[in-house]
This record gives sequence, structure tokens and C-alpha cells, in this order.
Amino acid sequence: MRENKVKRKLQAGEAVIGCFVPYPSAELAEICGLIGFDFVLIDAEHGPTSVESAYHMVLAAEAGGATPIIRVPQNAQQVILRYLDIGAGGIMVPQVNSADEARAVVTAARYYPHGRRGIAGVRAAGFGLQQSLSDYTAQANAETLAIVQIESLAAVERLPEILEVPGIDLLFVGPNDLAQSMGYPGQPLHPEVQAVVEQVVRQVDGRVPLGTTATTPELARRQIERGFRMVAANTTALLAASGRALIEAARKG
Repeated sequence: MRENKVKRKLQAGEAVIGCFVPYPSAELAEICGLIGFDFVLIDAEHGPTSVESAYHMVLAAEAGGATPIIRVPQNAQQVILRYLDIGAGGIMVPQVNSADEARAVVTAARYYPHGRRGIAGVRAAGFGLQQSLSDYTAQANAETLAIVQIESLAAVERLPEILEVPGIDLLFVGPNDLAQSMGYPGQPLHPEVQAVVEQVVRQVDGRVPLGTTATTPELARRQIERGFRMVAANTTALLAASGRALIEAARKG
């Protein structure tokens, strides 16, 4: 298994910048790596990305120099297993609302003695050709990122117990679903939503690295300044912003 550069940076207290790729496109995943993103967040929760298409995106992200992380469609051990087995450097699990659900994430993402992930000579293990499975499982436990999403008021209310779960590498605040759970769908920057986000930042207080999204360069900088160490943009938003800027500039001429 490859060294997880994102995990190393987070452990060193550094910030990492990446991009959601919501489409089954290996080319787009590779481009995100080539332009310098630390990680590519392959989104298998929303949209048509399957295990099969994610496999090619993982290869492409690695070719571009970025760590591939997959947001899985559900918190189920067999689902997490399949996405990790193709070689993802980590998984992000949506809608984790309790300590038991957070514990299930860690258990599914880790081998013994820290979890119950199924073992086989899959791509993540170098097909069993480069090292013993015993050595691989120890390395995988050290390198794999287990990311839990906090994206509801229920999760925020149970944050103290979630923080007690060992093995969580990062808590990722999902502002869109959090806004929806608060009655503000489509308004992630609403003052009341952002007040809850600030509550999360204060409550976590550096015990676990925090991540969230950013739609603009200015917001990305602000998220890091307020304490987030993983910031994820979105390829759609980036394409829309640069494309509209180009169109506007050309028409002015």
C-alpha cells in the first residue's frame, strides 16, 4: 500500500486541499492531481459513480499525484470494504449521527486488532505479490484514513460521544446537509448554520482534525483560518467560476 501523504500532513498539523469529483471520470481525477490538489474526493454517495468506475479514478488520482479518498454511499461494512479494496487511501462516510455509527466506520476501515475489515489479496494489498498479508494489514491500518461526516443537528448534539470513538482520523462538516437539517436547505452560509459550525469547531478544539467544503478561494482561506485542516472544493463549482469569468471577460472585449 502507498504512503498516505494526506494522512502524514494531517498528523503533522498541516492543512490539505482537495476537490470533490462527482462524476465517473478518470481523466478529471488525474487532472485534479496534476494541478496540485493533495487529494481527490471521489463521490460515490451522490451521482452515478460505482465501484467499477471508482477503481479507474483511484488509479488516475494516483497517477496525478493525489491521494484518492472515496465518499461511500452508506455506512455498511461490505460497502466500505469494496471501495477500500480497490486502493483508496481513505473513505468518507456520510450521515454519521452517533458514536455507534462512528465506531462502525472505524471497524469497517481497519484490520485486526482495530477492526474487522475482510482481508484478501486485492489491489490495495498489491494483489498479495509485494508483501505478506500480515505486513500489509499493519501498513493499511497505519495509512488508511477513516473520515466521519458531521452533517446533521443530531450529529452535533452527539458530538461529545462521537469524539470519544478511537480511530477517527478526521471529522468532516457537511454544511449543505447540516443546513437542511436546520431548516435552511440550500443555505450553508446562513448565519444560524455557521453558528453551529463554529460550535463544532470550538467543541472539537483540535482533538481531531476537522474538514469542510469551500466554493471560493476566499472561503477556502477562511476555513483554514478558523481551524479546518481539510478543505474540499468541487469540480463543478470550479469549472463554473472559471468558465463564467472567461465568458464575461471575452464579451467585455
